[in-house]
Amino acid sequence: MRLTDAEALRRFTAYDHGVLATVHARRGVDAVPVVYAVHPDGFVGVPIDRVKPKANGPLQRERNLLADPRATLLVDHWDPGDWTRLWWVRAQLHGETGPSTAHVEVLSRLLAHRYPQYRDQPFDRVLVFRITDLTGWSAAAQDDAD
Repeated sequence: MRLTDAEALRRFTAYDHGVLATVHARRGVDAVPVVYAVHPDGFVGVPIDRVKPKANGPLQRERNLLADPRATLLVDHWDPGDWTRLWWVRAQLHGETGPSTAHVEVLSRLLAHRYPQYRDQPFDRVLVFRITDLTGWSAAAQDDAD
């Protein structure tokens, strides 16, 4: 059952992690698990933090976004015992090159509020995306799902 736009946004905003896919020039889809925060004005922040080890320099997802700003963030709920509880939401995104300081600051605060590990905002940077489309599906009626 297709989710309404409002329900897809509610689930996307409420969920705490997903898989970010960017486009690599040679390999095609590059997918990595990420945490994120959603601002009510339709922007998504994905942190590049100092909490987990990283390679030096820009990450591959950042290099991909410089070449092609399109991205997808997929979140899903899986219940192996009850398939009526399955659902997913896919956000089509556009990476913002040179995002405004205001967007970075508000998304950093949202990330710090959402994840205790980010309380002190240990970000090297925050990738900012604009949601261009949101699609969702649920195995159950919307009133019966998570």
